[in-house]
Amino acid sequence: MSDEQSHEPSEITYAEHFHPARPRSLRHRAKVKAPFARRSVAKDGKPTGTNPAYVSWLLSQSMLADANEISRQFSGQGTMWQNPFANPGPRQAVETASVWFTAYPISFITRPGESFLGALADEALWDAFATIGIEAVHTGPVKRAGGLSGWQTTPSVDGHFDRMSTEIDPAFGTEAEFRAMCGMATWSGGTIIDDIVPGHTGKGADFRLAEMKYADYPGVYHMIEIDPEDWTLLPEVPSGRDSVNIDPATEEQLEKAGYIIGRLQRVIFYAEGVKETNWSATKAVEGVDGVERRWVYLHYFKEGQPSINWLDPSFAGMRLVIGDALHSLTDLGAGALRLDANGFLGVEKSTEGLPAWSEGHPLSQAANHLIGSMVRKLGGFTFQELNLTIDDIRVTAEAGADLSYDFVNRPAYHHALATGDTEFLRLTLRTSLELGVDPASLVHALQNHDELTYELVHWATGHRDDVYTYRGAEITGGDLAESVRRDLCERLTGPDAPYNLIFTTNGIACTTATVIAATLGITDLDAIEEVDTARIMRVHLLLAMFNALQPGVFALSGWDLGGMLTLAPDQVAELLESGDTRWIHRAAHDLMGANPGARSSSSGLPRGRSLYGTIPEQLDDEASFVRQLQAILAVRTRYGIATAQQVDVPDVSHRGLLVLVHQLADPGQLHLTVLNFSGEPVTGTVRSEFLTPGAEVSDMFTSRPLGTVDDLHSFSIEMEPHQGHSLLVAAPAVELLTPA
Repeated sequence: MSDEQSHEPSEITYAEHFHPARPRSLRHRAKVKAPFARRSVAKDGKPTGTNPAYVSWLLSQSMLADANEISRQFSGQGTMWQNPFANPGPRQAVETASVWFTAYPISFITRPGESFLGALADEALWDAFATIGIEAVHTGPVKRAGGLSGWQTTPSVDGHFDRMSTEIDPAFGTEAEFRAMCGMATWSGGTIIDDIVPGHTGKGADFRLAEMKYADYPGVYHMIEIDPEDWTLLPEVPSGRDSVNIDPATEEQLEKAGYIIGRLQRVIFYAEGVKETNWSATKAVEGVDGVERRWVYLHYFKEGQPSINWLDPSFAGMRLVIGDALHSLTDLGAGALRLDANGFLGVEKSTEGLPAWSEGHPLSQAANHLIGSMVRKLGGFTFQELNLTIDDIRVTAEAGADLSYDFVNRPAYHHALATGDTEFLRLTLRTSLELGVDPASLVHALQNHDELTYELVHWATGHRDDVYTYRGAEITGGDLAESVRRDLCERLTGPDAPYNLIFTTNGIACTTATVIAATLGITDLDAIEEVDTARIMRVHLLLAMFNALQPGVFALSGWDLGGMLTLAPDQVAELLESGDTRWIHRAAHDLMGANPGARSSSSGLPRGRSLYGTIPEQLDDEASFVRQLQAILAVRTRYGIATAQQVDVPDVSHRGLLVLVHQLADPGQLHLTVLNFSGEPVTGTVRSEFLTPGAEVSDMFTSRPLGTVDDLHSFSIEMEPHQGHSLLVAAPAVELLTPA
């Protein structure tokens, strides 16, 4: 270009103004010297412990063996000392990536012949994410999961959270495709978040080697060898099974015999006659020494998910988990990890008559400190899905994961929507603040792969005897939790909302859209028309505003982006046979319109109904869900809401209102999130002691002045049904006195 030529500035759109193009960058990450060379070992002979070929084949697929190999590449290397690691950095993690897309691999519809990981490496997808304001992708578990029976693999029993290998499952793609996805994310200024599962594995090679008492493999698990003379205490294992759950009476006998620590604080996934305790007994297994053994092993979740022992003298379990993390971060290229089931890493015998100590144990805190520190040493960050008391979340986060999933406020904001009353939501928000849990350290989410969890562990367990004021009366925490659960079940399930199903004692299987449909009185999903979709979208955006317009990470899924509905139970009848109703809300969806004719994902999950359409279709429509979400996220970015400080959750003048007060980086500016969870218009007053009289209130979306804070630290506001506001409160200018 010559000096005489002038540059004509291009017209900048609203979205570009708030979301400037991300700089193309290549962030440095520690790398392995040599990626894994996947070993191929021939299958020969019987699958028994005395067959060296079978043992070698198991070792070729062992997570512990891989961990031993990869860890050696980092010992004594300077790359391990370049990053601070002792203390969690929630705000640094949020600054790295504050808006996440959470994927679920088996529900993702791709182009014909394209893998899930190949689809997530698509440049058009990342360009669309950048336009919307999404900065990270959480892939969900993509490594091999399930178990082994002899030479044969068995399917996953818990949506790929029963990991049995560090290798990528071919159903989702290849390691090369994972690395390409990470490269595309980095090129686009984004981050890939992978998973590790510190609490358990599947029944893969490591568990089978442990049953055979090979080397230190039994140390990976909480498994106890039962003397043959006591096999009479154990139940028979049915034909075709490799283990069987023991009943409470047997559990008590084995405890008295000194084998196990007995009953635990909770039996997750409890089902009468199926899983009545957290312990199972194996059938007789021939070891590498030719001796037959029977074991009793702990599983805090499902029988196919044996729990990892974090305090065995061999530290084999710890080595396995750390090696899995090293592989994801340094070999595959992920920038962060989710820690799944990491709140149950320590179990200890209690005094006689009491359940064993299994939640909130100091060993869990220590183990999480080790994992979090290791990931920070490598330049990454972690987040935990920890459905425990707020106290336990605070303590665990003091030295462990950088971020925690917000299991406390999610059922509370659904309750506010279902009842049109924010009282319980205000209670949960205030309790978190009072107990020292910073909202900026939380992942505030819409839907993910799990149910709408309503266990409300803080109130139902740790604070069940504490007294709270609720609905004008005093109530214990246990009764409060029961009241909220009852409200949710009555309003979101049953004859008027048959499309949502209760999932054991954990929660409700539903999508965000079907929660909203139930609260709007829609009884038949097939009858939803365009006018109903508009109503659902309006409420969906309200819930997005609650999660996005506060400090911390905002996460949403493909089910949210597409406005997906639940599947009819008969569409996933086989998957529901075990009682896991969550499959109805995991409908397959096609984000980019890559395969319009597909009736299911490549994994076989049926395609669900999308109310909002594909992302490209929505980006062409300024009134779409995605375009309105883009505006919300633009305001979040422009004003630095993700790293603000929440200072007040004030009382409200109408039961359907919620007000959140945040201190922005500019000490003279406050941000207010004002939401109407009720289905009626509200004329109310916003009042907080943090509002300075004379301060000017304006709308962050339009910059339109809305009023002035009065001497009572308040201002009036008018709200339409299910409407939200993001308001800027600017302190009045201080007049400078000029000398006479």
